[in-house]
Amino acid sequence: MDSIAALLADPAAWAALVTLIIMEVVLGLDNLIFISIISNKLPEAQRQKARRIGIALALVMRLILLTMVAWIVGLTAPVFDLGIVGPIDEYGRPAFETLFSWRDLILIVGGLFLVWKATKEIHHSVDTGVSDDLLDKKKVAETAFSAAIVQIVLLDIVFSIDSILTAVGMTDHVEIMYVAVIVAVAVMLLAADPLGNFIAQNPTVVMLALGFLLMIGMVLIAEGFGVHVPKGYIYAAMAFSALVEMLNIFNRRARLRKEAHLQNVRSGKVE
Repeated sequence: MDSIAALLADPAAWAALVTLIIMEVVLGLDNLIFISIISNKLPEAQRQKARRIGIALALVMRLILLTMVAWIVGLTAPVFDLGIVGPIDEYGRPAFETLFSWRDLILIVGGLFLVWKATKEIHHSVDTGVSDDLLDKKKVAETAFSAAIVQIVLLDIVFSIDSILTAVGMTDHVEIMYVAVIVAVAVMLLAADPLGNFIAQNPTVVMLALGFLLMIGMVLIAEGFGVHVPKGYIYAAMAFSALVEMLNIFNRRARLRKEAHLQNVRSGKVE
């Protein structure tokens, strides 16, 4: 209790908490986009349930990992070296790492999974598809729900480890980490349904979100190979792309309203 009271009275602790909450919310955006896209593939009645389960699992994993901070930090220790001399950059440093830790391997595998999943979904979106009228709808729905939860769990693990390592790098106080993680996941929970519904109602946003996942997957792979990509650039590009898409949505809605009004005028419903 004394340590908690000391933290509450420390302005630096409050500053670290606010900063960490913002960082955790931003990092959770990647996780949330993936959950939204996967859940939207399910029947409408199952989507909210899948989102709730996915976010709840994300919280549980983060809290469990926080109790294993020492082990998580140990994941950054090198485990093997390929012994390959890679290309040298303009500063005389290796362009990528050949010494890998468990964290690097997890990021690479998670990145490859994201790239594969995003590419598959993009292909599915542009493909005409095959009629499945002869399939057992209930069985397909149950299988799809189970598969969706498994995929969400796999990415939850990757994003959770990245989230906790970020928290460890910003503060030494586990109490602050717990609060920041809980607040960030609560924000994800509140934003899950609005974001998922928005993506479902605007098909063009699906392709944009899949593009985000493809980019995030490539960044995870790069990070695994020791190539640091500033997160600010990534999120700035995502924000700019989202702004352009919002303008396109507003433009389409305005055009549709104008066409509907002209149609009503021609039909004599309005003057």
